[in-house]
Amino acid sequence: MKLQFKEQQFQIDAVKAVVDCFAGQPIKTNRFTLERSKDIIKKAKQIAADNSVAGTLDLEVMESIGYRNTPIQITDNQILENLKRVQFANDIPESTKLERPRGINLGYNLTIEMETGTGKTYTYIRSMFELNKEYGWSKFIIIVPSIAIREGVYKSFEVTQDHFQEIYQHKITPFIYNSSRPQDIENFASDSRISVMIINTQAFNATGKDARRIKMELDQFGSRKPIEILAQTNPILIIDEPQSVDGERTLESMQDFNPLFTLRYSATHKVEYNKVFRLDALDAYNRKLVKKIQVKGINLKGTTGTNGYLYLENIVVSKDKAPVAAVEYEVRNASGATKRIRQKLSKGANLFDLSGNMPQYKNQVIQEIDGYHNKIVINGLELFAGEVIGDFYEQDFRRIQIRETIYSHLKKEKQLFDKGIKVLSLFFIDSVEKYKQYNELGEEVPGEYSKIFEEEYNKLRSEFLDLFHQEYDEYLKESDPSNVHKGYMPSNYFSYIERDSADKLHRGYFSIDKKNKMIDPAVKRGKEDSEDISAYDLVMKDKESLLSFD
Repeated sequence: MKLQFKEQQFQIDAVKAVVDCFAGQPIKTNRFTLERSKDIIKKAKQIAADNSVAGTLDLEVMESIGYRNTPIQITDNQILENLKRVQFANDIPESTKLERPRGINLGYNLTIEMETGTGKTYTYIRSMFELNKEYGWSKFIIIVPSIAIREGVYKSFEVTQDHFQEIYQHKITPFIYNSSRPQDIENFASDSRISVMIINTQAFNATGKDARRIKMELDQFGSRKPIEILAQTNPILIIDEPQSVDGERTLESMQDFNPLFTLRYSATHKVEYNKVFRLDALDAYNRKLVKKIQVKGINLKGTTGTNGYLYLENIVVSKDKAPVAAVEYEVRNASGATKRIRQKLSKGANLFDLSGNMPQYKNQVIQEIDGYHNKIVINGLELFAGEVIGDFYEQDFRRIQIRETIYSHLKKEKQLFDKGIKVLSLFFIDSVEKYKQYNELGEEVPGEYSKIFEEEYNKLRSEFLDLFHQEYDEYLKESDPSNVHKGYMPSNYFSYIERDSADKLHRGYFSIDKKNKMIDPAVKRGKEDSEDISAYDLVMKDKESLLSFD
């Protein structure tokens, strides 16, 4: 599938806020002579000294032209007045001065607050096009705090290319900084078009060998320093999630880029410098741009060991019947073995009898089923949906989490299917082997979580299919035959959830080793994110297939 984009007024407003801060700046392209490599300088001198080739010049030693952002021509007072007008228009308290990190030279600093999910990456990409159109600025460096965000940003450029091509009649092709490819920096500096480099802070602000290379004279770069070439372009810095990169050391390292000015985009700024646009969580929710977050908790009650295990999944209500409780509890069969079953129970159900006279359920009777508050009362104890009483183990907790996620997923999927909206649900787990394992032959076999998922999905899907049949039967009963011509057919969602078996409906996103086996991504001590790029590939780079119904 191909992702579609439409213009959103709040994004255009955010772009305009940045552009208008520099009103009065003339549009101009600024060229400079790129620093030559020492090898090329040596060759040029040889040619000049050789009388036999006097008057000739090899193409490879010709003067190389670079393009830089034109310095800001308007005064600080003009910038401040522009800033105040923008803030007034966006209902933001006016700044009294131009603000910047103390003792740090990153040019002018502008803060753009945008709630997560409102398209801040789209917004700053569009800002690049507009800043280029209005003022001729063409060099941009995007600084991100992690590899995961870096890969997501790069993907955003890819999926929006055609959209921006239609608006601006040209594309931006960014590159991710790679210390082993300094030639990308040469291309960045020498290209007259909009040029964008994406770099994570670890690549220039760490003690590792690869991080230091950006400030080293490199043989494959003609004994030049990459950072010096970048600095010559006077790039505009765009910091994605600045609260994660605003350490003193990182800010000091950013100065080496010699930025024209700095744009800061986040939903949760720690420090704000000259805020020009605000779309906070409340604004985003009121504009129906994001949904309110609801947390579905799983609570443990009654851990004295005197109660039998009982989990309340939900209350099932219908038009003409009393509500029933969908619960899970333990039963003992004739051989004495114990297992857990799920059942729909009515008011008055005696768990002692139903369990096969298991002593922990003695005197446990469902006294009340409350469909309005989604709870039951058992021996005076209130138990709400998602709560558990009795003996409870780690595996029980994981199973319930998986079940609740599947249940919520199917409910939401049914609601949105006819609107062409695909629902995705994610599980974050502690290790790969709990999801996927390999047998002696190297073949994939399901791990603990995979087995639980498939078991619970099959149970819940059967319930949903039964519900379709119930709804269909109720529809037929209530329909006036004289008004029914072609008959009623359930939504094609019915066929959709029948289409695939449970094992086709889940997939783990992990690093892959050289043998194409899933592995736990390596996380270095003191860090939370893996530096293994492949760990993010499928989620961050294959969004189209994730969102497709095919």
